[in-house]
Amino acid sequence: MFLKPFRSLNPAQWRTFSACFLGWSLDAFDFFLLTFCLDSIAATYHVSLATAADSITWTLCMRPVGALLFGLLAEKIGRRPTLMLNVLTFSIFGVGSAFAPTFTGFLVMRALFGVAMGGEWGVGAALALESIPADVRGFFSGLLQEGYMAGNLLAAAAYGSIYPHLHAHGFMTKWRMLFLLGGIPAAVAAFIAVGVEESPAWKKGRTRSQGESYRALLKSLPLFCFLAFLMFGFNSFSHGTQDLYPTFLKQDKGLSVQATSVVSMLGTLGAFVGGICAGSLSEKFGRRRTIALAALLALPVIPLWIWSHTAAMLALGGFLMQLMVQGAWGVIPVHLNELSPGTVRAILPGLAYQLGNLLASRNGHFQAEVAQRVFGGRLAPVLGWTVVFCAVFIAVVTSLGREARGAEMSGG
Repeated sequence: MFLKPFRSLNPAQWRTFSACFLGWSLDAFDFFLLTFCLDSIAATYHVSLATAADSITWTLCMRPVGALLFGLLAEKIGRRPTLMLNVLTFSIFGVGSAFAPTFTGFLVMRALFGVAMGGEWGVGAALALESIPADVRGFFSGLLQEGYMAGNLLAAAAYGSIYPHLHAHGFMTKWRMLFLLGGIPAAVAAFIAVGVEESPAWKKGRTRSQGESYRALLKSLPLFCFLAFLMFGFNSFSHGTQDLYPTFLKQDKGLSVQATSVVSMLGTLGAFVGGICAGSLSEKFGRRRTIALAALLALPVIPLWIWSHTAAMLALGGFLMQLMVQGAWGVIPVHLNELSPGTVRAILPGLAYQLGNLLASRNGHFQAEVAQRVFGGRLAPVLGWTVVFCAVFIAVVTSLGREARGAEMSGG
């Protein structure tokens, strides 16, 4: 039954999961506002699209720093207070981006936002997955990961429904006004403060010293390197199909702002379905097998996704592509947390994830540059080859790792 996982959580577990989901969603909301406004930002600062895409690069580059800093803090003072601080931090820098007077200043704000964004996933995933029953981890892993796409959906909705009706007033351009919505996540911090309980696993292991966490992290170095390599492929897969896709729809396909918003939103719905379904299926078929299958099924979707000629068919292609991309991604939170020792669970998965982000951080710039130099500005061929490389890479690397489905996570 689809509703069975929802009935398996008690009220305290629901509050914890909801807070982690909302934190990740609103974090992603601010990030995706940038991708929808990239062409407008380039125009404001009088830089090329490829140069403007460096703002994405700096956000991704700094995320490993946040994963390490906030991860260590979560091991020391607990997952709950660290997550609360994390949410407040990325909210501040998200709003601050709207007031950057120069492009250099904008890059600085996006880099600082990246530090905050880098801490949220690891701490939030540890708190959520350590607090729920083992037999529904796969389902809630998929749902939690799709908080990222919920942020994408919110950003697309805001861009399509609010942006066209905004009017620039001197310094406050339309995209700057839209970025002020980045202050909304601050409300989640208040919810965490009053409604969320600390992770049972952290409570059991709170007597261990910080030195133990460092030693455990060093002992897990081979696993960490493997996971970082895997997450390079995953981050290239998601960012390679998402970050420049709105620009592709507007420039290559000539879609309006509203049509671009609708196509992007339908792709996000596909991501939700894929993440939840693949997460649930991983309980039966295993984490590795489900990841590999979802990734490879993205290959036959490429023609529909980028070569369709109508908005309706592009929307269908976007739905199916994100169904597969985020289907593979939906297994990642539980897979990485099950593989990680409890002593470094708030650090290792998040740091590996964000180091993979760092390795893939030039993806947007590289895609835009290749499109300009090789394909006369057309993004379609670059997007297609990105999917081919990433899908095969993920399937092969995942198969080389081990399976830890159902691993004990209630203890420290």
